Amino acid sequence: MPRKVTVGLIQTHNSVSDPKAPLAKVQKAAMDLHLPLIHEAGKKGVQILGLQEIFNGPYFCPSQDPRWYDAAESVPGPTTEAIAKVAKKYRMAVIVPVYEREDAGVYYNTAAVYDADGKYLGKYRKNHIPHTSGFWEKYFFKPGNLGYPVFQTRFAKVGVYICYDRHFPEGARALGLNGAEIVFNPSATVAGLSQYLWKLEQPAHAVANGYFVAASNRVGTEPPWNIGRFYGSSYIVDPRGNFLATASEDRDELVVATCDLDMIEEVRRTWQFFRDRRPETYDRLVAL
Repeated sequence: MPRKVTVGLIQTHNSVSDPKAPLAKVQKAAMDLHLPLIHEAGKKGVQILGLQEIFNGPYFCPSQDPRWYDAAESVPGPTTEAIAKVAKKYRMAVIVPVYEREDAGVYYNTAAVYDADGKYLGKYRKNHIPHTSGFWEKYFFKPGNLGYPVFQTRFAKVGVYICYDRHFPEGARALGLNGAEIVFNPSATVAGLSQYLWKLEQPAHAVANGYFVAASNRVGTEPPWNIGRFYGSSYIVDPRGNFLATASEDRDELVVATCDLDMIEEVRRTWQFFRDRRPETYDRLVAL
């Protein structure tokens, strides 16, 4: 029997641009913006839905304002559970990226994964953390410590790779070796920096590892930082590097595509990249 899965991605703008607005107002506005799109996904039959990086607020990392630490919460926690509850109504698995706070006061850029019955399956913590002008992420996030887990949802085995991670093929390969069939990459990336890479790197990961990639990006500009224009262009790509669906550069939008998981085995039998690996020659890749 063919294994076809309907995958969806949501891209939105930050709806509260006042830098002095209370965090609760900012996060509620983001939730209110996403909920209609989540319901739309459910009504369209989406089976696995991915949200954008730190979906419930702005991309605050251009600042070093400590007030944003207060935007973090436990994972699972109230925000991820609220999204999972809505998704469960439609029997839809969901990837929910949020700002995570551990009990010890350690913070991570995290994505929680929930199955179609609302069950929490686990989380991925962003492993590669940039620290440069406009992207002071090490001020807010500790590098992940959970490796590259893969989660068995009702519909497919999914992995997560967050934003800057996508520049590193090593983790993308680890997700493939761990059994991922669809890899979600929630992002916040701006034009003029990495846009020329956006449609190169992740289709290459899909081809090199024989899986689907669902890459989401936010849209618009975000005062007061104004580091550039988030260019959307969220997309879903198959193991041959074909684009199945692509969103606009400037609109809040749901993008949907059907992924034929049988293609994974077909492609891997043609291109035996896993079989022909030479890990005994790769020592330099993990040398400190």
